[in-house]
Amino acid sequence: MSDGPKDHEEQRSFRIRGQPFSAPALDSALYLVATPIGNLADVTLRALDTLAAADLVACEDTRVTRKLLDRYGISAKLTAYHEHSKPAAHRRILAALEKSLSVALVADAGTPLISDPGAALVADARAAGHRVVPIPGPSSAVAALSAAGLSTDAFLFLGFLPSKSHQRQKRLEEVARVPATLALFESPNRIGALLADACATLGAEREAVVCREVTKLHETFDRGTLEALSKRYKEGGVKGEIVLLIAPPDAPAPPSESEVDALLKDALQASGVREAAQSVAEMTGLPRRDLYQRALALKD
Repeated sequence: MSDGPKDHEEQRSFRIRGQPFSAPALDSALYLVATPIGNLADVTLRALDTLAAADLVACEDTRVTRKLLDRYGISAKLTAYHEHSKPAAHRRILAALEKSLSVALVADAGTPLISDPGAALVADARAAGHRVVPIPGPSSAVAALSAAGLSTDAFLFLGFLPSKSHQRQKRLEEVARVPATLALFESPNRIGALLADACATLGAEREAVVCREVTKLHETFDRGTLEALSKRYKEGGVKGEIVLLIAPPDAPAPPSESEVDALLKDALQASGVREAAQSVAEMTGLPRRDLYQRALALKD
């Protein structure tokens, strides 16, 4: 652990622009606290209440979390919990919950467990009968989606894809026809390679947006086709946190009347009218009732 225990009352307070606030006491639970993805002013009041009142704050990097806590005058007991943590760190948090303490889990930025460690801890805490309480707030994927100008009716979050090109392309092939905007995380040094693989796998003309440094000073939303973006980022040199959004695939054009007739005629050679209509409806998505009437006409 880093940072020793602080005075109980000091732990339960925070400051906003110099003004002091008291944080209410917390019940024993594992609190999943979303923290700013860049701009520290994006923290919620409930997050500040929780971080100030928690008996223990588990975080990826104590130095990163300490900057946020210092900004708001929060004195808290910190412990490291990240993907390389030893089992002892996992047991330490569960032991604190067993003692009826309150534990806040934070990522370096954004919502915990979203492409960050913690799933096993949440599962074990629930299995042991402890409450798990989400404290919602910033998420870079959702923030990028809201401002990028692509469809938000449905989106598929993929996190970080594999680092090797052939594995990355295989994963992209699996989701190529999903009718949703794809949301991915990528590091600045690999964004060019990811865009090249996406262009080769999903198609050169598919629209995409490179969302960089969302909520920070140098925030940019760079939109274009995958081919154009792939060329733009080929040389690298980009910096900052990146969310890549890829537009849904274009919907296939409905079959023409002559194509529908051809399908029905083929189906009628092997089955009756009802079965032929059902078969073509499944292939085309057209209404079975309309196809049935057309099949009757063709059969006559």
